[in-house]
Amino acid sequence: MHTDLHGYCLGNFIERVAFHMRLFFLYGGEVNMSTTEYDIRGGMRNVWIITASMTVLAICYTMIIPFLPIYLLELGVPKDDVALWSGLVFGITFLIAGIMAPIWGKIADNKGKKRMALRAGFAIAVSYVLIGMVNNEYELLLGRAFVGFANGFYPAAMTMVSLSVDEKQVGRALGIFQTGLILGNVVGPFLGGAIESIVGMRPVFYVSGVAVLIATLAVLFFVKEPKLHTDESNEEGKSKQPTKSTSLREDFKAVQQQPVLVRLLWIFFFMQCAIMMLQPILALYVGDMQGTMEGAAIISGTILSIGGLAGSLTTNIWVRIGERRGYFKTISYCMLGSGVVLLLQSLPVGIWWFGVLQVLIGSCIVGINPSLSAAVTLNTDPSFRGRMFGMTTTAQQFGSMVGPVFASIVSTYIGISYVFSITGLLLLYMGFQARKMSVQHD
Repeated sequence: MHTDLHGYCLGNFIERVAFHMRLFFLYGGEVNMSTTEYDIRGGMRNVWIITASMTVLAICYTMIIPFLPIYLLELGVPKDDVALWSGLVFGITFLIAGIMAPIWGKIADNKGKKRMALRAGFAIAVSYVLIGMVNNEYELLLGRAFVGFANGFYPAAMTMVSLSVDEKQVGRALGIFQTGLILGNVVGPFLGGAIESIVGMRPVFYVSGVAVLIATLAVLFFVKEPKLHTDESNEEGKSKQPTKSTSLREDFKAVQQQPVLVRLLWIFFFMQCAIMMLQPILALYVGDMQGTMEGAAIISGTILSIGGLAGSLTTNIWVRIGERRGYFKTISYCMLGSGVVLLLQSLPVGIWWFGVLQVLIGSCIVGINPSLSAAVTLNTDPSFRGRMFGMTTTAQQFGSMVGPVFASIVSTYIGISYVFSITGLLLLYMGFQARKMSVQHD
């Protein structure tokens, strides 16, 4: 049954790709007769195929992540050392990915976003297969380091999505993309558990590698590289200019000269900190509330999944609000709402109370990332967009490193409930800051 589920997911993906192929061939002759937005940019066809591919990558990523600590035990790591090695194999990926993100973003701007997505996709597929073949914790650490090095699909994919449509459609396109990412994060752990229960742990990594390979091939054959400038734009006075080659130092200086981009990078960082502060301690908090750790992992996973599903249903609503009322204002709404609910979650009333509030958080917090990405898109020159999304990825990766460490310190020395309180106050503060920015930029 679980195998059928995985086949169904892949079948759906292939079916969707085939559908878009049929559309392309049906209308291809007519479209090619003129230089339309669809022909030059790729349009919504690009958006859907890239989203489908990103969803597959998200599924594969979340399929393997829950198994890493157990995998370490299987490799012979003593139980007392598993926590340390788990931190190392998790952290090494984020560290290297954060360092490499601006570099890959720069190469994407110079050599092409599609090429960068293909490079990352094929490398990630290989790394997953290699991780499934390791014999000890040191080889696993090296494999996870390679995953971080291979990183770059997400910023390249997001950049292509933002360039495939006109500015009026950017928010909607990024909302679709973000919804696919959320669904991937929800489906992945369940699918990984199903595969593991049937065929074992190592095949999970092999299946992930093959699925990522298929998703990357879909990008290779069916995604059109978005063009920055059309003939029509040249007529409007925008001459076709090649992307200027700059150093990373110059890129960072260029960002520093635009306060709005600096503030957006900080929001990306603190946002990811907030998310990663909560995930590692959720099961422990559930255990505290019910008085035992028995079933805490299953309950916390279910709560997270329900929150993720709620988020997938409300993403496009927030996107529409962003299009109508402004993206910074939407960011402030989502952060303020999430902050208030997190403060309520810090009150250990009970699991049902916590679960209902998690649905509210999932519904609110999901609107932040697509609005942030849309704000970055609208405040960044298209020729610099790949590098900028690379920097946002760096901010997120470093946030993924800092958040769990901070949460572990707070929960150890103060208490788990205070993690929710501090995170809630942080989001409230950022929400008010985003509200101030909306006056200037919306």
